[in-house]
Amino acid sequence: MKTFTTLFLIIFSAFAYAQNSQNKPKDPVGGIWAYGGNTTLLFNQSVFSNWASGGINNVSLALDVDYEINYKENGWSWDTKGKASYGLSYLEGDKFLKKTNDRLDINSLLGKEFSETWSYSTILSFKSQIARGYRFGTDDEGEETRSLKTHFFSPAYLQFGIGLYWKKSKDAWVNIAPFTQRITFVSRQFTNDLEDGKTYFGVSKGANHLFELGASITGFYKFEAMKNVFIENRLAVYSDYLGKPENIDFDYTLAAEMKVNELSALGRKTRCRAARTTSTTRGLTAQLCGIQTLSFHQQAPRS
Repeated sequence: MKTFTTLFLIIFSAFAYAQNSQNKPKDPVGGIWAYGGNTTLLFNQSVFSNWASGGINNVSLALDVDYEINYKENGWSWDTKGKASYGLSYLEGDKFLKKTNDRLDINSLLGKEFSETWSYSTILSFKSQIARGYRFGTDDEGEETRSLKTHFFSPAYLQFGIGLYWKKSKDAWVNIAPFTQRITFVSRQFTNDLEDGKTYFGVSKGANHLFELGASITGFYKFEAMKNVFIENRLAVYSDYLGKPENIDFDYTLAAEMKVNELSALGRKTRCRAARTTSTTRGLTAQLCGIQTLSFHQQAPRS
């Protein structure tokens, strides 16, 4: 008798924590601080045995951390958001583990209001990855091989800009920075052996950084599409005045979340990036059926 076990999903859900401070703490300059975030942990394992449609046994693990800190007082606002994502998968028969996601983003924006919705702004952002990235292939004998392609801080992007900030609410805002400098950092171990005329993430042979001056636009919009279903949009574009302004870096993330109860929610995310140096997208990633396992929000009210 044929036996099989197929496609079972194990999901760890821990707990949720929500608390409002009753002590009414106040920071040294009299402003209001608020902070909160979400942590998602997803474990998936699929096992096939004598399954007519075929399939490969696999296991994957993904962790996503999204955190923010906000300050507002006397027309000043300071919003800082941090996001880290990392995922690994293993397919039966493969020699190596493979990354499914690797992202580290920190964005901080300081604004001073001059009207009800507009502010002068200064924005600082940092983007990199957490672990090493590899290019996979096979040798002449058919054995799987890998070669190092990236690692932490190679590449890394540091961006600083000044401009105007429009904010209707914490769920709808746009920052326009017509004067933005960006520095791309890489390791020389990836550029020393480049062929003449080739670049590594825009960095020339033998160099370890690239300086750019241009304009950037970042935006965020979140809304409730239907009861307990929320859609979140994040957009960042950049154009380099010193290079080819018509070639624009484009980074867009679409996330959908359906609240199940006070403890958990189902989510889906898709991210698309378009490289400045080419006319095609550099990468498209998607995370399917993530389960929110830890969420919290705490705010220090005005005293």
